[in-house]
Amino acid sequence: MLEGIERAMVIAPHPDDEVLGCGGTIARLAATGCRVTVVLATRGKPPRFNAAAVGALESEMTAAHARLGVSRRHWLDFPAAELDRVPHAVLNDALHDLVAAERPEVLFVPFIGDIHLDHQILFQSSLVAARPSPDAFPRLVLAYETLSETNWYAPYVTPGFLPTVFVDIADHLTAKLEAFGCYASQVKPFPHERSTETLGALAKLRGATVCKAAAEAFVLVRALA
Repeated sequence: MLEGIERAMVIAPHPDDEVLGCGGTIARLAATGCRVTVVLATRGKPPRFNAAAVGALESEMTAAHARLGVSRRHWLDFPAAELDRVPHAVLNDALHDLVAAERPEVLFVPFIGDIHLDHQILFQSSLVAARPSPDAFPRLVLAYETLSETNWYAPYVTPGFLPTVFVDIADHLTAKLEAFGCYASQVKPFPHERSTETLGALAKLRGATVCKAAAEAFVLVRALA
């Protein structure tokens, strides 16, 4: 499904979501020469977030993206944990402009059923930006899972993450875990979900589902053959 992809885009609510959700797939695509663009929708801002901590997080992100082979990064600078206060049309337009400029063939987006409202809103705006038009639009849209977000909403009340696409990342799991390790301020000790051990365990579980050593799982939103 990803063979021959030359341009990919990952839309992430916050720094580290892109690694948690599809770091292995980013590394796999980058290794084939694909231009991978990561879009970070929000930035932590005072007084909710400490300015020094946000600066450190940006440095961590730069290191993580270098490890994965990310080609380009855009930081939209909307306030973290406050996307519900941003006019929906403003967010839609910002994402639309980037999708139109970058022309990704495949778009990775957060899952609509994540517990974090930023994730839900970004999913909706991403689909607005990627909707089919006479111009170029992503022929493949995949929603990724984010540990501690995708798995903690109310069962049977909100959409459950039932993956339909699995990407073999056996050769790129080390890159994913090392990239996550670059986010030192976000890594927690096991058995916390946001630990390298848990992230590795999830990749092995998803891989075993399809008889692979490691995989990342996605929900197929749209595919144009």
